Amino acid sequence: MQGNLNEIDIYSILQLIELGQRTGQLWVEAHTSHQSNKLSGEENFKYRQGGESKPQSWFVFFLNGQIVYCQAGDSSLLRIDDYLRHYRVKKRLESKQIASLTSTNSPEYAYIWALLEQNIITPKIARTIIYGLVQETLFDLLSLHQGSFIFDLGTALVPQLTTLEIAPLVAKITKQVQEWKQLYPHIQSTEQLPTLADIAKLGSSLPEATVKKLHNWADGKTSLRQLARYLNRDILTVAKAIYPYVQQGWLQLVYSDTRRLNKQKQNSEVKNYKGRIVCIEDTLVICETIESILKLQGYETISITNPLQALSLVFQLQPDLILCDIAMPELDGYEICAMLRHSTAFRIVPIIMLTGKDGFIDRVRARMVGATDYLTKPFTDQELLMLVEQYLSPDYYTGIQIGYKTC
Repeated sequence: MQGNLNEIDIYSILQLIELGQRTGQLWVEAHTSHQSNKLSGEENFKYRQGGESKPQSWFVFFLNGQIVYCQAGDSSLLRIDDYLRHYRVKKRLESKQIASLTSTNSPEYAYIWALLEQNIITPKIARTIIYGLVQETLFDLLSLHQGSFIFDLGTALVPQLTTLEIAPLVAKITKQVQEWKQLYPHIQSTEQLPTLADIAKLGSSLPEATVKKLHNWADGKTSLRQLARYLNRDILTVAKAIYPYVQQGWLQLVYSDTRRLNKQKQNSEVKNYKGRIVCIEDTLVICETIESILKLQGYETISITNPLQALSLVFQLQPDLILCDIAMPELDGYEICAMLRHSTAFRIVPIIMLTGKDGFIDRVRARMVGATDYLTKPFTDQELLMLVEQYLSPDYYTGIQIGYKTC
């Protein structure tokens, strides 16, 4: 059994495996666009590292229609080490023993059994770790909408420490995924890193013990997913706990890729880097034209051709400037601009509307939804560059920030 997730979803695949009492393994890979360098969905951004597309994959192992284990495709055993931190297990396997695990069908699963055999962890702890890793993998898979899968009938992982029924697990995780979506746009990804944004407000509004805990965890280095493992809680519980602080602006959630780019901007050695620009435009030719103009001038330019996916991706990419077409199907530029302006993260980010109309009403409406400026198509290279340079200049941001402070 194999196919694409736009033909059958993960929920249905798991149901078929359970009903058929199948034994084997399911491999799932998130799709990325290798052909066009265009972002086609959240999964594409999620696994971009250093400007290159790196698709993520998962393995789910079954025995007679029940789950034995789940593993991330690029696992480096760090997931299990995160759980061991919760149980304050300091002893680890020797490097030679760890190296020998890579030849097994599931290095993570073999790692757990090796820890058991050496009495480093108890069977109860091992079962809890397996249950936690199965839950987080299913959370990722049930959130996935673009990808491919292959299910291979075969022998099960041995030995089995526990097996988990699919139906109750999927029902539980599906509900979590639905509740997770309600935290958007303040919380978007399990890989976001909490960092303190307003220590003064935290100190004056929360008990000292709570502030101390936030100081320990919100270090800008620990992801929400890692935090959930350290605390042995599901990701939704952790996200709900910090949600009020993020909503108030006391905590900020950032991405590791964003932090890397921010460092690049501050590094004087990276002379050619001028900023990250996102272009939301459903016409591929226009996207390619804008990219060719801006990249020559040192701007990192990323195109999003699907307006329905634009909001999620923009929050993850954290651009310095946004170019947004007005006339798009399903979700137009006015709606996207208005929704972005409702978030403090995009309160002052320049948003330039691209329009094929040069009418007074369009300009007024663009201003009403919070657009910074507009650019009429077709436009020249110079017209585009002049607007971009104007709104990415230090003087523009200084003026905007002063204006907000005096309001």
